[in-house]
Amino acid sequence: MHLSIWDIMAPAFFECLILVGIHSYLGLHVIKRKVIFVDLALAQVAALGTTVGFLFGIMPGTTGAYWFSLGFAMIGAAIFSLSRFRNEKIPQEAVIGLVYALAAAVAILVIDKAPHGAEHIKELLTGSILWVKWSTILHAAIVYAAVGIFHFIFRDKFLLISNHPEQAYEKGISVRFWDFLFYMTFGIVITHSVGTAGVLLVFVFLVVPAITSIMITDVLWKQLLIGWSMGLVVSVVGLYISYVADLPSGPTVVAFYGLVLLLVALTLYVIKSPSKLKALSRIGLGILISIIIYFLFEFMGAYFKKHEALPSATAATVSHSPGHAPSAPEALKPTTLSDSLLQAATQGDDFAARLKAAQTLAHSNRRLGLKIMLQLLRECPYPFLREQIISEIERYSHNRFGYDSALSNKENARALKKLQHWYETSIH
Repeated sequence: MHLSIWDIMAPAFFECLILVGIHSYLGLHVIKRKVIFVDLALAQVAALGTTVGFLFGIMPGTTGAYWFSLGFAMIGAAIFSLSRFRNEKIPQEAVIGLVYALAAAVAILVIDKAPHGAEHIKELLTGSILWVKWSTILHAAIVYAAVGIFHFIFRDKFLLISNHPEQAYEKGISVRFWDFLFYMTFGIVITHSVGTAGVLLVFVFLVVPAITSIMITDVLWKQLLIGWSMGLVVSVVGLYISYVADLPSGPTVVAFYGLVLLLVALTLYVIKSPSKLKALSRIGLGILISIIIYFLFEFMGAYFKKHEALPSATAATVSHSPGHAPSAPEALKPTTLSDSLLQAATQGDDFAARLKAAQTLAHSNRRLGLKIMLQLLRECPYPFLREQIISEIERYSHNRFGYDSALSNKENARALKKLQHWYETSIH
């Protein structure tokens, strides 16, 4: 069955909506607390938890991985709440940056000991919002709603600490305790968000709507309304562009968010400027300078490509000219690029490398590339890699086959049969 754009993009769209709902609110707190990168730091700490669980054989996407991730996020929440002082000599942002760097470094050390660890971390950081499941969206919506209700009940304390921390201290409020509750709930949200949307998209959902709304108004309910409206429009347009242009959904939405923020900032600059003509002329000058810089880099690229490619091209000509026989290792290499890709896609235990080779091969020989992907799907023992494989196949087919990467191939027998039937009847 051929699916429409709505069938394909609807789960990603609703996932974006619930992300906008909670992150636009939390982003206002983050901006006002001046802890902009706490999202990245907590996401990295949560990713470290999943990575440590992976080292012990707990696969990403499982219940065990979730609790490992959430446990580490709670540790991060405790660290951030304890690092806030009334008369601080060291900015809290410095502590947040240090925690991020340490968590990233330890994650790299753990990855080095885990099989296919690099692929796992790449999947964790980039997310796979286009292939999010309805059950995951429902679960996230319930969790986000619970966090939202909790913040609504205790909104007076959370808002007072974010907006006027000195008044909170003067009233005798335990700022560290409420900070811990804030970062704890923030960590719960991040743990759910990063797995599907990836760090970049989550960070943008958190920061950009908040920045935009704060530039426009100081009223909280108006800020939330602006942030939610912006998120709705950007999600719809960004996902549509990614579908039409065949681009990765997450990065496309991120880039479109940046474009919208730039347009809003320039519009506000013109509106609030005493001399609108002068403001417009400055914007025009900025556009002209940007165009000049673009062509300058294009010229530099063409120049260096031409002059630095000559030596290697000359060497290649000499090595294959008459009287220069190829060396023994050269003679043993596959005769064509397709032969090399076929060998790389069908041999070895590095399933991630085999998938990349199959993806490249599919660009020139779709039938052969997809055939190898189907075989990889049956052979690969790692759920997160199987998720990448089925996502790639479904991208080509614009169909969903009901394959669940967390289940065994025996349990996915029906989906595999559908996949095989689609391949045999649709790919020529």
